[in-house]
Amino acid sequence: MSTHDKSGLPRQPVTRREFIKGSAVAAALPVLGSEAEGRNPEAPVPNKKSPNIIIIIADQFRWDALGAYGLNSMGLTPHLDSIARRGTLFRSHLANQPVCAPSRANLFTGQYQNRNGVWRNGLGLAPDAVTLATTLRQAGYTANYMGKWHLARPGDNHPAPSGPVAADQRGGFDDLWEGANALEHTSHPYEGEIYDAEGKPIRFSGVYRVDFLAQRAVQFLRQAAHQPFLLVVSQLEPHFQNDCNCFVGPQGYADRYANPFVPGDLKFFPGDWPKQLPDYYGCVASIDESVGAILGALRESGMEENTIVVFLSDHGCHFRTRNSEYKRSPHESSIHIPLVIQGPGFNRSLSVPELTCQIDIAPTLLQAAGLPIPAIMQGRSFLPLLDRKVDGWPDEVYVQITESQSGRALRTPQWTYAVVDSRSGRKAAASSDQYEEYQMYNLFDDPHQLLNLAGRRDDPKLVHYQGTLSMKDATAHLRERLLARMVEAGEPRAEILERFLYP
Repeated sequence: MSTHDKSGLPRQPVTRREFIKGSAVAAALPVLGSEAEGRNPEAPVPNKKSPNIIIIIADQFRWDALGAYGLNSMGLTPHLDSIARRGTLFRSHLANQPVCAPSRANLFTGQYQNRNGVWRNGLGLAPDAVTLATTLRQAGYTANYMGKWHLARPGDNHPAPSGPVAADQRGGFDDLWEGANALEHTSHPYEGEIYDAEGKPIRFSGVYRVDFLAQRAVQFLRQAAHQPFLLVVSQLEPHFQNDCNCFVGPQGYADRYANPFVPGDLKFFPGDWPKQLPDYYGCVASIDESVGAILGALRESGMEENTIVVFLSDHGCHFRTRNSEYKRSPHESSIHIPLVIQGPGFNRSLSVPELTCQIDIAPTLLQAAGLPIPAIMQGRSFLPLLDRKVDGWPDEVYVQITESQSGRALRTPQWTYAVVDSRSGRKAAASSDQYEEYQMYNLFDDPHQLLNLAGRRDDPKLVHYQGTLSMKDATAHLRERLLARMVEAGEPRAEILERFLYP
């Protein structure tokens, strides 16, 4: 049997089951986080009033790949589905910016790009940024990170690093650190390296990257801590491997998923998604298995009932059907991402239909931990939604699109309304003073966003906005709401030029 996959990347020589259980491998790993801090492995679990928090990020994970949403029936995500059944499933969670670094900055700071400064990849958080990690550490938590970071700042004469991340560039994750700024550039699916707090490499070879990070997380969880902790496990998969522009699932998984579920938004477009989906779904299944390993470690350690577990993505994946990339667009396949949470306060077997977004995560987790939310955070806690206190909750999410374009969008339950500054293409600025209407989709009638209604003012059959409004009135309302949200986010007042296009 070949020791390389179809992309030429090395295959693992041991089974994934052997590794993920990992007694031999685990014994060979260094003790994580306890040597420097002198923690006692026999120490009691944290106070029940201070829940531990684990955030698991899967890069470029489509929302509809999660079985709990009821579309994909391939059985890829039994462990994540169990979180949804026991905890809370958020049906309409959105990325405020569908690209890696900005979305992560939104997540950890609870702020839009205009406040946190990360409006495109290659920019990093300020060393003094107020984050979920810094706030929890002030309250006595440890803040620990594993995997892909993507938020280190460039130096004066060089771009942002790919590998080691300087201590003041870690967003407050000042306890255990085992990561790489751009894991896609320091590793392949079966070999590579991350870096410890001193910048020394931690290498892996002959084991799948997802399993490697999961086992490090399991080892951390086997060390009971004196104090509550925040742990982020940031997986690269199912993101494509950059240097081959391909998805690489575990050995044999592409064959397992050779006749996969095809999302409705892909069916209508040409491209290479038919050959990419099997490996993509293999990556998804691997992520779910890693979640199962982490949940198992929590149960074994007796910490499950006092630990909030969050699973989400930074953005989705449209397989280059909407532009020449995999994301960076206002379409559902880019901005609609999975979110399931279990643990204290969330174990309600509940499905939440209201719109939530990345900047809401940090405020929500702080409130769930019984801590005040810093005034600098622009998001809001969605804990009241779990008690069905929905009055006053906004029925819209503001989305910023940069790098591929300088664009802005408003997503409501019914509409996606997007504008773009077409004057300069990839505009090298955080915002613009002028946009024009670009895309508009009625999600009630067109969930796969196939009919662009932008500029179609004269056909009342195309809209039933709030029951009585015409297409023109609906567009005007969305335009004014988007302008208002731009200002609320901290952007200067801009102009949106109307588009006129008649069917």
